[in-house]
Amino acid sequence: MYDAVLFDLDGTLIDTESVALATGLAAFAAHGHAVDIAFMHGLVGKDEPTAARIIRAALPDVDLHAVNRHWSAGFRDSVDNRLELKHGTRELLPLMARPLAVVTSSGRESAHRKLGIAGIAAAFSHIVTLDDVRAPKPDPEPYLLAASLLGVPPSRCLVFEDSEPGAEAAYRAGCVVVQVPDVVPSKGQWAHHLAPDLLTGARMAGLI
Repeated sequence: MYDAVLFDLDGTLIDTESVALATGLAAFAAHGHAVDIAFMHGLVGKDEPTAARIIRAALPDVDLHAVNRHWSAGFRDSVDNRLELKHGTRELLPLMARPLAVVTSSGRESAHRKLGIAGIAAAFSHIVTLDDVRAPKPDPEPYLLAASLLGVPPSRCLVFEDSEPGAEAAYRAGCVVVQVPDVVPSKGQWAHHLAPDLLTGARMAGLI
């Protein structure tokens, strides 16, 4: 049914979204902005420039550079000390007899670093990052680029995503979308299959 399988990274393969939320809340609070979890949920799945615009619109007096330095340091320390795989990642990847790619809104250095720490980088033929596209998710460009790099039509690609922007990007690219929500619940507007975990999603899509 599928010629390639494409994976989002944060919140899909690796458990970084919960770390980003906790360290982000701490960073905002440390700089005098006690944002709530709903505000943080609005940043999930967004690339950094888009997130910055959302933050500045909501908090016009924020010193975003200071917050980001605090946030990045806290996140990096947490990830260095412990980076967990999402449930099903370790079991699913060895079952794939198709080309695999990662399609992420993280920058290139960050994406490769996290994949290296997680120990799963070798599973993927290509890593498409924020630095590789002009228009990030929810634009379809990242998934169209991944399909092109793998030499397969988007309609023959199965995508695993956790966030709404990511699922929308994959859907608009013409891929088959399995959405496994992470920290933010979803009704699966952009998903062909809405699943509680990666393995269940793979079964629902007929992949395993």
